[in-house]
Amino acid sequence: MKFQEMFSPIQIGNMTVKNRFVVPPMGNNFANTDGTWSEQSKAYYAERAKGQFGLITIEATVVHDKAKGGPRKPCLYSDHSIESLRRITDACHAEGAKVSVQLQNAGPEGNAKNAGAPIQAATAIPSVYGKDMPVEVPTEEVYQLVKGYGQAARRAMEGGADAVEIHMAHGYLVNSFLSPRTNKRVDEFGGSFENRMRFPRLIIEEIRKEVGDRIAVLARINCSDEVAGGLDVHDSAAIAAYLEDCGLDALHVSRAVHIKDEYMWAPTAVHGGFSADLVSEIKRAVSIPVITVGRFTEPQFAELMIREGRADLVAFGRQSLADPHMPRKAQEEKLDDMIPCIACLQGCVANMYQGQPICCLTNPFLGHEENGFQKAETSKKVLVIGGGVGGLCAAFVAAERGHQVTLCEQTEKLGGNMRLAAYPPGKGDITNMVRSYIVRCEKAGVRILKNQEVTSEFIREQKPDAVIIATGAKTLILPIEGIEDPAIIHGSDLLDGKRTAGKKVLVVGGGMVGCEIAAFLGEQQHEVSIIEFRDKMGADMISEHRKFVMKDFDEYGIREIVNAKVCRFFRDGVEYETPDGIRKAERGYDSVILSMGFRNYNPFAEQLEEQGCECYVIGDAVRARRALDATREAYEAAMNL
Repeated sequence: MKFQEMFSPIQIGNMTVKNRFVVPPMGNNFANTDGTWSEQSKAYYAERAKGQFGLITIEATVVHDKAKGGPRKPCLYSDHSIESLRRITDACHAEGAKVSVQLQNAGPEGNAKNAGAPIQAATAIPSVYGKDMPVEVPTEEVYQLVKGYGQAARRAMEGGADAVEIHMAHGYLVNSFLSPRTNKRVDEFGGSFENRMRFPRLIIEEIRKEVGDRIAVLARINCSDEVAGGLDVHDSAAIAAYLEDCGLDALHVSRAVHIKDEYMWAPTAVHGGFSADLVSEIKRAVSIPVITVGRFTEPQFAELMIREGRADLVAFGRQSLADPHMPRKAQEEKLDDMIPCIACLQGCVANMYQGQPICCLTNPFLGHEENGFQKAETSKKVLVIGGGVGGLCAAFVAAERGHQVTLCEQTEKLGGNMRLAAYPPGKGDITNMVRSYIVRCEKAGVRILKNQEVTSEFIREQKPDAVIIATGAKTLILPIEGIEDPAIIHGSDLLDGKRTAGKKVLVVGGGMVGCEIAAFLGEQQHEVSIIEFRDKMGADMISEHRKFVMKDFDEYGIREIVNAKVCRFFRDGVEYETPDGIRKAERGYDSVILSMGFRNYNPFAEQLEEQGCECYVIGDAVRARRALDATREAYEAAMNL
């Protein structure tokens, strides 16, 4: 497919954007604690401009001095931050990109401790259990908040921004005024549609008063709040039309409030472009440009959206984290080189919430742009043992740095346990990641040996200068009676097609892997039960992923047994103990699947260290953990060679 529409320019207000590829605002925790942008921030945005994204949107930037939601949030409530913003805009402009700054007051989704003051909202309704109770903004103070947006826009303009984007989505302050679910006011800012729109209208007017038409003014809105009583697409279409009449230059259409954040940053199980139909409804309501967002990972559907007139620009959020050079690769027709986002949420969303700098499972370079990519001073002969994603990542990073790399995998297929993770329902995108790593190894000149058992003699013959051990993990076999019976099927063997299960199945172990295996079998119409030691299934899962797996449990009628300590295995079931010490038998199954976790596998480190070899142990070979740990440690090992 030719991406002619995606590479056509577009006018937004007085700003001409060279193509339709957008980096949306994403919290990254790269800013300094004083509210200025750091050199790391600059390098991060500049890298995406180098990758030929046409419009770069700076992450949510705080507009009021008592509304800072996190310690590393950039701020524009004083002139103090203008110069640091200028460094970012200059770097992006040098690559031909335009820059927009998102202006935000987090409102009820904020944090009183970080803000140093009570958080505010249209009405004193907490966003979710456990969040701070917001204070209803007094009527006269609403007008003061309006002025804060105008001053922030003025500072953004002085910092070189080409546009500002008013955050009106996701349950934040402005959205709390828009939605009848969260706006119960009876002053001039509550009740009717016109009154609920008064706050955003005044903000737009104030910004225009400060910046005129010198920069473009956009807004981010929800196409739907996804909660009962909140805004739906019909409300949002009317809001969009109203905002256009207020003088907006473009709309950026997202989705959901945080209670339903599986529709905000969708996990792997959600299809790319999942909000497209709703965004199309917004597009029909306005004549100004519309930016669509929602797990776009490849340019093909984006091109179609523009061709069909269903949107005008496409924002590639987490995909721009995974591959900041995606537009350039699309333009050069090097699609096989693209690094995919697999929507794992491990390094981006999780770190953002924890106040830590974001990172990426598929792109270990994220967050290291400031240091650049350094070639090795001396080329070494490097042996990588293990062809999972940790080994593959270490291999291509080392090879790209100029080392001579041989990677050995004892089976006929690369990808390790990550390849098997692609088998359960909705997880197919993981295969894209494994394939992209293989391509990168091949293009970097890595010598790949499959079906190669590595022995001490083999290592001596290779005479490596350094060895990276990425041998991964194997199924955990606890000392439980009957667990080693050959009739017991290991979950990895089931997923890999080495073993088949009967009609009635018991999955032993209700962590993430066990739950996904249960869903995998349920989809195939097995009768599935699952037993777990903890008090709930999927306790180790990221919440957005867990929601969709639990939907599978409901759809396929998967039976759950919790608070059960398995103390004996039979060929047709198990015996388990309840918390009060009662023993029960769960039998009569055609197959028993073992999924109680993994243990590290590392048969080489000790002997290599004794030989004085430069040696690195990474990923599950250290301890069975997340894939994010494997690729991060792979990058670190390869950069330390």
